[in-house]
Amino acid sequence: MKKATALLFVFALATTTAALVVNGCAKKESATPEATGTSAPAATTTADSVGVPECDEYITKYQNCLKGKVPEAAQAAMKGAFDTTVIEWKKVAATPEGKSGLAMACKSALDASKQAMSAYGCEW
Repeated sequence: MKKATALLFVFALATTTAALVVNGCAKKESATPEATGTSAPAATTTADSVGVPECDEYITKYQNCLKGKVPEAAQAAMKGAFDTTVIEWKKVAATPEGKSGLAMACKSALDASKQAMSAYGCEW
């Protein structure tokens, strides 16, 4: 139970860190891309992809560990927190500034999860 609580804390911390980094670094724009005649960059992501290499690496490694090593009894809570984190990261990654901030946040999440998930025998 302590492991699951620790992991939920890691996800909450990672999501909060990403939001703080993005909000602190985001530039205010006066017009939308449509209004200026430019187009927004096309997103090339899959269902489990955020479009930020550090985040996508984290997602892949975490999913592999969750499916292969974590006992079924703990998987539901961990997967719920993980899914929420990925959804929030996708929202943040919708802007270039967000993607920039997420790179650092996802690297931190990967480092924290690497240690926490080693309790389950996961090696990243």
